[in-house]
Amino acid sequence: MAYDKFSKISSTAVPLPIENVDTDQIIPARFLKAVERKGFGDNLFRDWRYEKDGSQKADFPLNNKAYSGKILVGGKNFGSGSSREHAAWAIYDYGFRVVVSNFFADIFMGNSLNNGLLPVVVTSEFLQKIFDAIDSDSNTTFDVDLEKQTFTISATGETIAFEINPYKKHCLQNGLDDIDYLVDMKKQIADFESA
Repeated sequence: MAYDKFSKISSTAVPLPIENVDTDQIIPARFLKAVERKGFGDNLFRDWRYEKDGSQKADFPLNNKAYSGKILVGGKNFGSGSSREHAAWAIYDYGFRVVVSNFFADIFMGNSLNNGLLPVVVTSEFLQKIFDAIDSDSNTTFDVDLEKQTFTISATGETIAFEINPYKKHCLQNGLDDIDYLVDMKKQIADFESA
């Protein structure tokens, strides 16, 4: 399945200053029955977002109308726990294109990159600056430049570089998953076979 091409994003962000967010909190296991990658955003952080009667919990950031945007800013150790790909599906399906933290579980990072979601690792100090910027003004914007591999706090101009695997960078820039990448090389593969 192809994803949106990613080059640059300038967006507000939703803060989630909670450490050790695991994949069962991102998308509870009871919602993993579907095989299509659609509809998972409705249950993103389900147990944190909703009461048992289905009403929204007013104090949860995703329910706060002051916060919006394509960037989710999480605390340390985001995406730990089981290796469910559905966690990345849920975050992407909700509308986020970037997740920022100072540490991601490896398997979550891989699943994100395989599903069109850019995980940006920043230092603890820079992460705090992001949270502070949002706290000062929920409408503050952040610029993510995948080509330059930079994350910038627009209001202050403070920038940090982030790392990304060159292959995954190419896939994100072109909206390709692993299968699309191979299909995109069909002619080169055929030429190689015939040579």
